[in-house]
Amino acid sequence: MMDIECSSELNEQPQMLPPPPGTFIDREELIQHVGEFAVSQGYVVTIKQSKRDKVVVLGCDRGGVYRNRRKPIDESAVECIRRRRTGSRLTNCPFEVVGKKDDGLWVLTVKNGTHNHEPLKDIAEHPSARRFSEKEVLLIKEMTEAGLKPRQILKRLRQSNPDLLSTPKHVYNVKAKLRQGNMSVRNYKSLKPQKSAVRNNYLSVMEPSWRQHNPPRVPNLIGGRFVDSQSFASIDVINPATQEVVSQVPLTTNEEFRAAIFAAKRAFPSWRNTPSTIRQRIMFKFQELIRRDIDKLSMNITNEHGKALKDAYDDVLCGLEVVEHACGLANLQIGEFVSNISNGVDSYSIREPLGVCAGICPFDFPAMIPLWMFSTAVTCGNTFILKPSEKDPGAAVMLAELAVEAGLPNGVLNIVHGSNEIISTICDDDDIKAVSFVGPSTAGSYVYSRASAKGKRVQCNIGAKNHAVVMPDASMDTTLNALVTAGFGGAGQKRMSLSTVVFVGGLTPWEDKLVERAKALRVQPGTEPDTDIGPVISKQAKELICRLIQSSVDSGAKLVVDGRNILVPGYEHGNFIGPTILSNVKISMECYKEETCGPVLLCMEADNIEEAIDIVNRNKYGNGASIFTTSGVTARKFQTEIEVGQVGINIPISAPFPFSCFTSLKPLFAGDINFDGKAGIQFYTQIKTVSQQWKDVAAGTSSDV
Repeated sequence: MMDIECSSELNEQPQMLPPPPGTFIDREELIQHVGEFAVSQGYVVTIKQSKRDKVVVLGCDRGGVYRNRRKPIDESAVECIRRRRTGSRLTNCPFEVVGKKDDGLWVLTVKNGTHNHEPLKDIAEHPSARRFSEKEVLLIKEMTEAGLKPRQILKRLRQSNPDLLSTPKHVYNVKAKLRQGNMSVRNYKSLKPQKSAVRNNYLSVMEPSWRQHNPPRVPNLIGGRFVDSQSFASIDVINPATQEVVSQVPLTTNEEFRAAIFAAKRAFPSWRNTPSTIRQRIMFKFQELIRRDIDKLSMNITNEHGKALKDAYDDVLCGLEVVEHACGLANLQIGEFVSNISNGVDSYSIREPLGVCAGICPFDFPAMIPLWMFSTAVTCGNTFILKPSEKDPGAAVMLAELAVEAGLPNGVLNIVHGSNEIISTICDDDDIKAVSFVGPSTAGSYVYSRASAKGKRVQCNIGAKNHAVVMPDASMDTTLNALVTAGFGGAGQKRMSLSTVVFVGGLTPWEDKLVERAKALRVQPGTEPDTDIGPVISKQAKELICRLIQSSVDSGAKLVVDGRNILVPGYEHGNFIGPTILSNVKISMECYKEETCGPVLLCMEADNIEEAIDIVNRNKYGNGASIFTTSGVTARKFQTEIEVGQVGINIPISAPFPFSCFTSLKPLFAGDINFDGKAGIQFYTQIKTVSQQWKDVAAGTSSDV
């Protein structure tokens, strides 16, 4: 009877699960995964065996049964639990997991997932909680050489790690080992998870490998860690004003992409169950950090993209508005409830996240468009794979660093790099549930067809050809300021630029003053003060713009202002194009049918408002349109009959506020749900309808009846 009861007690011990097997980008990520999972279960792992480039064996650091050489007090009645003898310790826990390197990745397998001891109720009770990290050991060495006492050293260590449980005696023991010359950093490495603030401080002290390259290589973000890609192929990020190589973008390998997907899938269950208020707090902290580093972000955008600093600042500011909007998304995710739709039956709907989502970004807004995508997606409870533009990826990586610093859990946001191949991989991957894309029409159509064929949700904002209609009664100064600012700002590389102006009644009254204002614009590097127009993104872009201008002239257009041969002193090799104005443009010309994406203003003429509206409606890239007039009747007619998603009246087209929707008609938008606002939440969530009925069981009756 005693044996049965004892066996029952042992079987009722709380179960400690082994970590789920998986694939990891490197050895450190595998160890971190096992260590974090172990702590959540109440045990701590330690490295039992390691060949750094081949295998790592991890075991349980707690041990199992007590060693006791004493015989049982009563040998006739075998005791289940022996008395602990002074000096005895726990040993020989059978738990063991193995990580092996296979084809460039580390594969985790569970060799023995059982334990022969109970879990720790408080992990801080374990001696590992008092271990010093590698960085802390190095700091102890530096402070010892500087003459600091153990208590002084401990006080300084706790400034960066308030949860440190070590005592001055532990510091003294480390100092003793340092004096003996037998300190091994590996022996002090803790496998318990570090808090994000400590991790970020560690990264700032220990320079990562991707920063040690010259020029630096842009890292991938996989599972909360910025890691240098193993790919040998890369793309140079060129400063368009100087032609200097700012950095290099690796072409993410297929194994690294799979690791990013694995990290996102692993993070999704816990992140979706994180209370929405906590997700909002992270967004609040995120927007605070963006404000703190907005100048650094703007400078990076100027160096990689070329736009003027004031335009780069606005780029970050527009994205920041989306983050601020995400701070209040909980209110917009409230479902609906209908009481007593049938006899005692209630029905309600709830919004749930999709899972792993992905975003593919263009070059024109390096900060705003990534924030368009992942801010809303992760706040709704999804995890995200972001593919920045290979031409200017720096801002996206900096934003990801701030998101990690804000407390975004490992794996919620991941970044991969590449070009066409990685885009195809994103479209084909079965684990990705939704794809957001902004970019050229050709690429957008490809993404939409390929991703939707896989059953994914897709939103593609493609093409850019915005019109302004100028009526004869429009205010001269206000209209000219709007045309010049919206037509040439950002070197005309913004998707909401006014590339075409239709003058009702003729261009003649406007031409001279329009030319005067265009020639007054300052063309110089974006880092210079008072810059109006910076360089275009690349030499290839400059060549395309020049070709379209020449093609228009050959087709009969009048070159009113020619900015192709402009020279900027000291920056002769920059991709500069001055403001260019073409008149007598016809709808059959190549410059009108294609996306110009440069500081080129196309001027057309119409006899009346009906003809002007017809010109706009016939263009397949009708992103947005504005009208400049003092007549409310004309403005209302324009608003009603124009077939575009964004309409401006006496203002140029601009990106909408995040609480509204980035709407679009025609083939410009491919997909069912638009960006931003409530539509963005609808895209990144799905509705689940629940019907419920509760019946009281009559007293004295069986519950089975």
